[in-house]
Amino acid sequence: MQHISINIHLVLEDGSVFPGTSVGARGTVAAEVAFTTTMAGYQEAVTDPSYRGQALVFSYPLIGNYGISEAAAQSSTAQTRAVVMRQSRPEWSRWLDSQGVVALSDVDTRSLVRHIRSVGAMRCAAGEGDVSELLDLALAEPHIDYGRAVAEPELTMPPLALEVAVERPYQVGSGPTVVVVDLGCKRSVVRSIANAGMKAHVVPGTYDAGRILELAPSAVLIGNGPGDPAQLVDQVETIQRLLGNVPLFGICLGHQLIALAVGMKTFKLPFGHRGSNHPVHETKSGRVLVTSQNHGFAVQPAGGVSVTHVSLNDSTVEGIKGDGFNSVQFHPEAAPGPTDGIGFFEEMGKACRRVPTSQAS
Repeated sequence: MQHISINIHLVLEDGSVFPGTSVGARGTVAAEVAFTTTMAGYQEAVTDPSYRGQALVFSYPLIGNYGISEAAAQSSTAQTRAVVMRQSRPEWSRWLDSQGVVALSDVDTRSLVRHIRSVGAMRCAAGEGDVSELLDLALAEPHIDYGRAVAEPELTMPPLALEVAVERPYQVGSGPTVVVVDLGCKRSVVRSIANAGMKAHVVPGTYDAGRILELAPSAVLIGNGPGDPAQLVDQVETIQRLLGNVPLFGICLGHQLIALAVGMKTFKLPFGHRGSNHPVHETKSGRVLVTSQNHGFAVQPAGGVSVTHVSLNDSTVEGIKGDGFNSVQFHPEAAPGPTDGIGFFEEMGKACRRVPTSQAS
């Protein structure tokens, strides 16, 4: 079916208006606006559960130029509420439409990204209708405290990670068991565990420490996911109960939750780290890794916890390590992006081989 061009708008909560053309599903949505600098992996980004509840802006000007592949999907469906682009290829536009994603093309994304970098993360609304109505919709959207004064009483976004976690456990691969606590974990993370010679036993993010240890894991990975880590109080308590009982690993949101569990604090970044070209300094070796990232929160450094990786863009904590735990803020599995950090899964494999096979019960 041929898509009929309709003029629509993206309206930010500060009143900024960005006109565009509808190339996705009809309708109007409100969300948090975020941008990514990645030049490829557009399907991986849109299906990444970490983008749940967001309107994703692609800074690269042409999106969809190599088509669609089921193998690239990081979950069973699109996770973003809206997608904003400078130019969109027809096949990609049709896929966004089929997924029910409101999508805008012909937007001045360069100006939009510069504005977000200047003002910071904010709510938005996208779709048809009067600009004033879209602004009202944006301001009515629940949100996380962005560190700025707002006219209306603060509204709080419910935990997004619990919306995208699996409902039933499943297993991939063979070898030592790594229990993956799913709070929106990408498929590529699970595949990377299996490719490294381990069995990934993926369980819902609501599993407590007792249920996890009953599975006799050689290691536990707290996976990536969306939202504010400080809202996941039960998951932090679960991690605290696991510490000392099984080797713990974390990626992205999982890294932040482990940090909270060992007494560190998290904070919201002005506009997040999202892209596949973020330089990270590995403190022990002195190496610089080019990494894939997708997160809006970061960990504050604290005494007593070893920082293993540091962002070369803004010096934020990108990795921590301690007695029985090891976590990274970036995505070592990439998808999309470079695989400089893939050794993280090798470290997981080494930890699994050090665990006595009789452990479990």
